[in-house]
Amino acid sequence: MNKRLWIITCLVIALFAGIIWADGSKGSPEISPDTGAPVTHIIGKPDAEVRLVEYSDFQCPACGAYYPVVEQVVEKYRDQISFEYRHYPLTTIHQNAFAAARASEAAGKQDKFWEMYRLLFANQSVWESSNNAQSVFEDYAKQLQLDTSKFQADFASNETGAAINASIAEFNRRGLAKSTPTFLLNDKKIEVRSSEDFSKLIDKELQQINR
Repeated sequence: MNKRLWIITCLVIALFAGIIWADGSKGSPEISPDTGAPVTHIIGKPDAEVRLVEYSDFQCPACGAYYPVVEQVVEKYRDQISFEYRHYPLTTIHQNAFAAARASEAAGKQDKFWEMYRLLFANQSVWESSNNAQSVFEDYAKQLQLDTSKFQADFASNETGAAINASIAEFNRRGLAKSTPTFLLNDKKIEVRSSEDFSKLIDKELQQINR
């Protein structure tokens, strides 16, 4: 099975198995109101006029299925657009989602957010049902040659939790349906199923800007 067919198969399974979950909860012990600004994690061209944002959950199967598609899109357009990852862990159905977000933020404190991002998605099946996911994430920190003591402290810090909560609060203020992944292109929600869908919409935005 070639790579493109594998990606399409994953997306079809994700969509029709109903694993783009809606989270109708009022919150969890980890999540509290926060009016601060989310920490920004941007790859590509930071000052680009075309901005692609993903609100995502590292444990969400659909987000995991979209991950290689997003990687392909970012690689194709990295000199023309900015891609920003923001947190929306669905904690009522994904027990390790908030912890995974913590791991990415802790790695980001040592300039390794994107490296941890890739490890988390590439190994989602390894840690998603773990009863001690933090230890798995600490192993990833070692793989990335992070200062593990600092990683542990940042993982557990209130500041890290607040950064994730700020992203959740921002998403909720937008009034979007509570599901992941949610993609915004220049602040407009888009519905996409493939890299071709992304390309059509991004190309259209680029053409409008370059007129």
